[in-house]
Amino acid sequence: MRIACAAFAVVLLLSPTVALAQHELGEASEAAPFGAPVDDQHVWFHAILNQFEGRFADEQSLRWEGEAWAGTDTHRVFLKSEGEMENGAVRDGQHELLYDHPIATYFDVQAGVRADIDDRPGRTWAALGIEGLAPQFFHVAARAYASDRGQIATKFSGSYDLFLTQRLVLQPELEVNLYSKSDPQRLIGAGFSDLDTGLRLRYEISRKFAPYIGVAYETKFAGTERLAAAAGETTDAVRFVVGIRSWF
Repeated sequence: MRIACAAFAVVLLLSPTVALAQHELGEASEAAPFGAPVDDQHVWFHAILNQFEGRFADEQSLRWEGEAWAGTDTHRVFLKSEGEMENGAVRDGQHELLYDHPIATYFDVQAGVRADIDDRPGRTWAALGIEGLAPQFFHVAARAYASDRGQIATKFSGSYDLFLTQRLVLQPELEVNLYSKSDPQRLIGAGFSDLDTGLRLRYEISRKFAPYIGVAYETKFAGTERLAAAAGETTDAVRFVVGIRSWF
């Protein structure tokens, strides 16, 4: 009889604890029926050097194009840089600081500033555009710029990664620029200014490091072509390229 009474007393004492545990478990299941919530407030960092290459023809040059970003899944800050060094002078140096926010599943809106910094007179622009993946996973970007000198410009770029094998990737890409007014100091004419396109074949030793070879075609149009020719610069060239693509 004493044993039964003791057992009954233990059950009474433990009942609130068991009930509370069951209640908390039920609340956790209702709050996260498919597991723990996704942490979308973590700050991530990523940097990629898409192009770091030598271009070879009658004249040689070194070109770079890359970006770095830091932020969460919904708020990021981008730093983009591209340019080319030829005959010891830096040309086409464009550097952008952008705020990035997603507006759709595959597209982000970006806004910020662009600074043209190279061996020519510098320019500063306000920047606004979109970047993302078009159908069939083409990477595209389109941005509009307004300079401190009352000039409007647009840039469109696109590329596609065609996986021939798990490590061998063929990448066509292009970039085209358009300006509303001439800027002779920077050898830029009004209208379509220039086109830079290429085809690169890279081998991914790892996903973070890939040497590549390819061919690049550069040409200038209309007023830009005339200004560049008067300055003794190449206005149309096909060049063999050798480079490295890396990220971390």
